[in-house]
Amino acid sequence: MVAIGQKVPNVVFKTRVRDESVEGPNPFRWQDTTTQDLFSNKRVILFSLPGAFTPTCSTSHLPRYEELYDEFQALGIDSIICISVNDAFVMFQWGKNIGAERVFLLPDGNSEFTRKMGMLVDKSNLGFGMRSWRYSMVVDNGVIEKMFIEDDFGDNCLFDPFEVSDADTMLNYLKTAKVAA
Repeated sequence: MVAIGQKVPNVVFKTRVRDESVEGPNPFRWQDTTTQDLFSNKRVILFSLPGAFTPTCSTSHLPRYEELYDEFQALGIDSIICISVNDAFVMFQWGKNIGAERVFLLPDGNSEFTRKMGMLVDKSNLGFGMRSWRYSMVVDNGVIEKMFIEDDFGDNCLFDPFEVSDADTMLNYLKTAKVAA
């Protein structure tokens, strides 16, 4: 498992971007996005969740980060990323459905980043297959500054803990870190 003080894994994500030169109802093209693109010379919050369209992820986890976006920026955060082991099309539709406009929804369709982070778990007991464990972190110029990992990490957990990877815990950390600095 990657730890505080280490660099985030070097990964190329398959994302999609709007391209008006593409005709038809799906005006998008594939774009490779690297961890370098996402984290270099930036202070970023990344939070991971088990899946798009799932109850806790859709009603609490993502919406609260979206709601507190301005407060995070005021505390020196350049961007907020939500990552999930879903493909780019699912992440796009989920963001559209939920109204996410400021948090960047990052697809980890091959689970490469999640696996290299040491956060890939089996959720077959829920019919999900391999997914990410729920966690959040602050990444400063590619280096992990702080992590909040939900308890009971492991395969086929009988419940979905959601106590420390939430937006309010992250906001409290950033406020405390600012006061201490």
